Parts: sequence; structure tokens; C-alpha cells
Amino acid sequence: MPHISVKMLEGRSEEQKEKLAAALVRALTEELHCSDHYVTCTVEDYSAEAWQEVFRKEIAEKPKDVVYKKAEYDPKSLL
Repeated sequence: MPHISVKMLEGRSEEQKEKLAAALVRALTEELHCSDHYVTCTVEDYSAEAWQEVFRKEIAEKPKDVVYKKAEYDPKSLL
């Protein structure tokens, strides 16, 4: 079933994360015409230093056919 995984820099409030998760679940269920009963969503926070490894593994090293939106920044600029 659909799973949404959000990985981002730390600093957002729990309320922001909850609103984000709800909005993403709504968008997914509307677009895929499925019940939210089957959808899961995680939100993970990372420091700028830890983000370097996440970016490498989760974005830079992923095959181009699975990265639907590419970054428009250099992750090293966050350090």
C-alpha cells in the first residue's frame, strides 16, 4: 500500500509535521483514488551534517527513473 516518507532538516514543529502529513495523505488519496485506510506516512528530521549522507543515499544514488523531482541546490550549502 502507499507509504509516504518525508526526510528533511530539523527545525519544524510537531504541528507543522502533522499538517504536512495530513496534506500529503489527502493529495495521495485524491490522486490515486484510494482510501487513507491503507496509507502510512513518516516524517524524519536530520541535522545538516546527517543530511549529507541521506541526500547521497536517498537522492543522488537513486536511479533517475525513481527521482521525480530533482534538487536545485547543493546539499553542502546547508553546512
